[in-house]
Amino acid sequence: MRYSSQVKPISYLKANAAEVLLQLTQQREPLVITQNGEAKAVLQDVASYEEAQEMLALLKILALGTQDIAAGRVKPVGDVVARLKAKRAA
Repeated sequence: MRYSSQVKPISYLKANAAEVLLQLTQQREPLVITQNGEAKAVLQDVASYEEAQEMLALLKILALGTQDIAAGRVKPVGDVVARLKAKRAA
């Protein structure tokens, strides 16, 4: 996704805050805010932010799992199932 079309100066945000928020919610595309010609912040709607955070959490879980496999911290599935069944029976 290219963000070059979604760039506005901070003065635009100040003058049109309600419109910007409505647009963020409807389009679900982030908006880059510039100050003195430099990108300073990115605004996005709450739903998109939450989705991104969930995705990052899942990616972190995958990365940790990959590290465990590489370090040999794994158990055969049969052993795990047997242990769970034993716990359940107790």
